[in-house]
Amino acid sequence: MEKKYIMALDQGTTSSRAVLFDRQQRILGVEQKEFTQLYPQEAWVEHDPMEIYSSQYAVMMELLTRLDIRAEEIAAIGIANQRETTIMWDARSGRPIYNAIVWQCRRTSLLVDVLVSEGLGDYIRKTSGLVPDAYFSGTKIKWILDHVEGAREKVRRGEILFGTVDTWLIWKLTGAHVTDYTNASRTMLFNIHTLDWDDTLLAALDIPRAILPELIPSSHVCGTVNIQGTEVPLAAAVGDQQAALFGQCCFSKGEAKNTYGTGCFLLMNTGSEALESKNGLLTSIAAGVNNKVQYVLEGSVFVGGAVIQWLRDELRFITESSDAEYYAGKVSDTGGVYLVPAFTGLGAPYWDMYARGALLGITRGTRREHIIRAAEESIAYQSFDLLCAMEKDIGLSLRDLKVDGGASRDAVLLQFQADITGARIHRPVVRETTALGAAYLAGLATGFWQSLDELRAAWQCDKTFTPEMDEKQRRELLAGWHKAVERIRRA
Repeated sequence: MEKKYIMALDQGTTSSRAVLFDRQQRILGVEQKEFTQLYPQEAWVEHDPMEIYSSQYAVMMELLTRLDIRAEEIAAIGIANQRETTIMWDARSGRPIYNAIVWQCRRTSLLVDVLVSEGLGDYIRKTSGLVPDAYFSGTKIKWILDHVEGAREKVRRGEILFGTVDTWLIWKLTGAHVTDYTNASRTMLFNIHTLDWDDTLLAALDIPRAILPELIPSSHVCGTVNIQGTEVPLAAAVGDQQAALFGQCCFSKGEAKNTYGTGCFLLMNTGSEALESKNGLLTSIAAGVNNKVQYVLEGSVFVGGAVIQWLRDELRFITESSDAEYYAGKVSDTGGVYLVPAFTGLGAPYWDMYARGALLGITRGTRREHIIRAAEESIAYQSFDLLCAMEKDIGLSLRDLKVDGGASRDAVLLQFQADITGARIHRPVVRETTALGAAYLAGLATGFWQSLDELRAAWQCDKTFTPEMDEKQRRELLAGWHKAVERIRRA
């Protein structure tokens, strides 16, 4: 039977999704299932690994059933995943020994402080490309090993495995214990120059190499998934942000994208050069093909679209996340209100694990619409800070930026983003760029698509947002934002 389709599994922070693409890169269907967010203590965030797997498997099967697609028609499956989230499980029973500790979780901040006090800060930056932070997987692994009864004894017996979410899903689906370079580069245990686990960092955190997965390229057949009796190649694994960069066809040095998801993630392809940031950004591995390694500069905002979820779920200001655009558009500005959504600390370029959120500038005339608009603008302001840091690192102004993610549907947000950055913002026709990137990588690994040029030729722009704000207003708004940020930083 002819291989007609590529399946992308997009395992995100709040939901598991399956997306089916045809050879022309058209989306035939999407299935999505949200899963439980667990907050056992303040600033702790967890997921149930079994629910991650069951929800991901369910949407895959539901999509095939709804579209009446046979497994024999699927050329390959690609996985894109939330990064840094840490899962450890019993290799014999297949059961997790603890909940997944999510990338947003701050419980290991003190462990990071210890690493820095031991003089490892510069080593971590130069070796892993990261800044020492509880964001990454390394200290999460140590916390589980130190706090789960019997865990270290089981490790000594070779019974425990570690993985980020890609590794967990691949192991459940194929039995292979692997991770790709993009996910490995977000663990704070990986040497991005030698492309291997780093023994010094493993020793510092008392993590045995034996629990770590085998390292593979992002575009690589690592096993097969049995679907309806048919073995379908699992041919890509990639961190979600590198997947989005690839899905935006940012294959060349200097091309950049910003994803508006739960967090915001600005990535630039820096080619074969691992550029060390002097301005609080991270250096990671880019998704690549043909064993060709490229690097990225990345800025990460911890709370992007999640601030809109907060308005919806906690403050009950809106019923649906999509309502934010309507209410924000009912006022021309925030009335002087700034919302700094540092709910789990500040990410790049500040890297303040102990900062907490604040709503500033409220008066008796402040309305719900002003606060909703301030929440939307906070996403753009944080992205501006990333863009500014990136421009300083590369010594050039970025005048064009591709965007994607759920909040990129919001015209109010994207127009303000163009105004506050002074850059042209390009939104693609296919906004499922994370899933598309995973599909691209799986398709290239199996010959479904032949070249990067073929993929690039199919990329289409839906709309471009151009700056309209005058420079004086822009400077005043940015000064107010940076004053608000300083108010909530740790002294």
